[in-house]
Amino acid sequence: MRKIQTQGVHHITITGADRQSTIDFWEGVLGMPFVFEQPNLDKPEDGHLYFDPGDGRLITVFTSEERKPGRHRIDQGPGSLHHLAFNVSKVTFDQVVDRLDARGVKHSGVKDRGFMDSIYFREPNGMLIELASYRFEPPLGYTHTDVLHRAHLIRVAAGDDHIDTVHLTDAIEELVHQNTNTLSFDRSPKNPFSK
Repeated sequence: MRKIQTQGVHHITITGADRQSTIDFWEGVLGMPFVFEQPNLDKPEDGHLYFDPGDGRLITVFTSEERKPGRHRIDQGPGSLHHLAFNVSKVTFDQVVDRLDARGVKHSGVKDRGFMDSIYFREPNGMLIELASYRFEPPLGYTHTDVLHRAHLIRVAAGDDHIDTVHLTDAIEELVHQNTNTLSFDRSPKNPFSK
């Protein structure tokens, strides 16, 4: 047996309500450009709308004019989607509460996740959406996942419960040390202020 190696999320497809309410949420609330549409090729009487979530990949939504938005019961059991999370910048994240409040949308308020901050709310059909903002930027040449993996190793070695800012800081320092050249023989921390 051999693995089937994935190389990222290609797209995520969601069952939505009607065409306009779908556009109003994905583009009108979350700012995702509506890039193209075509019929659902497996059910041509339904629409298939494509949105760019900000990374050039796709979120697609099946629509039907017979479906109207409403707080439908969403199964979050095994094998089901619990929530869908989107990355937002810190400046956007700092305005999310006000922008959801302006629309009368119930939300969780800001949740401290150690390595990121999150806000949760339900889209018009009841699916749980998370808007998340990392508390760090990875060093050049690394991804957020690289930093989180290294922070995890540091956290486990320290016997700590979850990744927090000190683990992230140490992980970033280790990755920079590992992947950059210097003329210094001693790269240990110094205190030039004590003299």
